Amino acid sequence: MTEPMIIRARVQAPLKEVRHALTDPATLRIWLAEHAEVELPGRFGFWGRTTPEGDAPHQRLLHADERTVRFAWLLDGEETTTEFGLEEDGDTTIVSVSQSHFDFQDVITGKSIRGVLQTYWCQALASLAEHFEGRELSPRVDFTSAELRAQVTIDASTSEVFDSLIDSETVTRWFGFPIEIEPYVGGRFAMGGFENDPSPAKVLELEPGRKFSVNWGDAGVGTWELEGAGGKTRLTLVQSGFDVERPPYAAWGGILSGVAELRRYHEVRDWQPVLLP
Repeated sequence: MTEPMIIRARVQAPLKEVRHALTDPATLRIWLAEHAEVELPGRFGFWGRTTPEGDAPHQRLLHADERTVRFAWLLDGEETTTEFGLEEDGDTTIVSVSQSHFDFQDVITGKSIRGVLQTYWCQALASLAEHFEGRELSPRVDFTSAELRAQVTIDASTSEVFDSLIDSETVTRWFGFPIEIEPYVGGRFAMGGFENDPSPAKVLELEPGRKFSVNWGDAGVGTWELEGAGGKTRLTLVQSGFDVERPPYAAWGGILSGVAELRRYHEVRDWQPVLLP
């Protein structure tokens, strides 16, 4: 068994309020899932379109106290263990998610739905942070759909947003992972940098201030379309060219958690990323 995956995020709220958001069914239905039912200490369940295998609640509460919520979660026939941990940090709260049964090979092969867990929790924590910031929540992956088309409005000009999509240093900053881009048609788009990505994606289209497309190979083509709207930018993300029988949900989750941070990067004063190293 591999070590549990751990993701940590900073949330702009006191610990008591964050703990309430983790255990109150009405609040869970805002930031985590379409449906939630919680009756501590006996029941903790959530399900819906944005939940992996979300046809029904597949969770079983194991433990809950003022700083911890731990539950079993049946995914692809395996009972995994998920734990939320809370830590005070001044007037903010550090939220950690520990997740068992995550294997990065499942991300690459798509063999198990458990391959989506890392980017799923990144999306969820981004939504939790947006909830406490009083912001409109960013789109999340619909695990019942073989289509990804997401749209957000960003309070910045199209030129500013476009530059933040193609400039290597800026993308690395808001995405939270080293990325190098050759900003021209046919150029490389390398996750981890050129030296660490032997098979980089390729830039297909680049129209300054309007459109940017990248060919990810088996994961398909990602296209960003930008349109000015009253001094703001309407950004539309479309994924195409993938195997519709096996949509790359893990990759989509990474992209959409990035979209949430891209919005915050342009709109939040004294911006800091939600996810911690």
